[in-house]
Amino acid sequence: MRTSRFIAFVCIALGFGSLLRASEPADGYFTTSDGLKIHYIETGKPTGSPVILIHGYTGTARGNWFVNGIADALAANHRVVAIDCRGHGKSDKPHEPEKYGPRLSQDVIELMDHLKIDKAHVHGYSMGGMLTTQLLAKHPERFLTAAYGGSGVPEVDPAEKEKVPADKAERDPEEATAAKTLAGNPDRDDKALTAVRNYKWKPEERVQIDLTKITIPVLAINGEFDQPNAKTHRMQRELKNFKSVVLPGKSHLTAIMAGYMPKEYITELVAFIDANDKKQ
Repeated sequence: MRTSRFIAFVCIALGFGSLLRASEPADGYFTTSDGLKIHYIETGKPTGSPVILIHGYTGTARGNWFVNGIADALAANHRVVAIDCRGHGKSDKPHEPEKYGPRLSQDVIELMDHLKIDKAHVHGYSMGGMLTTQLLAKHPERFLTAAYGGSGVPEVDPAEKEKVPADKAERDPEEATAAKTLAGNPDRDDKALTAVRNYKWKPEERVQIDLTKITIPVLAINGEFDQPNAKTHRMQRELKNFKSVVLPGKSHLTAIMAGYMPKEYITELVAFIDANDKKQ
């Protein structure tokens, strides 16, 4: 009897341990169609709806989403995948500008294909928000929802630009300290980051998005001192299902970085994705 109880206990313990391991962050790599090695981190429920996280310029998957608790909060109900964009983190970092541009957003689609993810909630911060817009314009069928952080879709019509309410000019006094912390990232490669910025976009690559055709729910989270009006005025006008969240007293980096980010960022993002979830 004692032996059978012990065996049962071990089986339960091993089963519970496997559940824990399934939710622990795991590093992965895949090779893009142009031969670069891209790193990503996966965590959460394997059976949950996918969430793709795209970090900002000079950031990393781990720094933008894990150390501040965002990935862990989403992992409770979702399969979370955070990409290290090429030129960043532990992904390959070519120094040739022609390796960037539209390839940054294409890598996200290739990652989804590699992981056999048909549709996902996609959340991008700063540069990641720009990539989210490119993906929405080219591949709207791959989205469950879209969420922007430290970014949005600005007005392009000169007449509408005149109607945008003025944003506050102040900055969070801790923004400079946050910037120094970000610059100390050990995976940073300044030559690769310069190459990202120096890509020369061809006219046909600058896809213009028609927000009136976007029917999925869209969220934007911006700091009070990070031009939230300029970034979301057009979205407020044109999107059918849109919510804007403004974080009081926060600037571009202090809205997201660990040690500065308010809890509201996590609660608003998780609530938005959970409320608009669709089972695969």
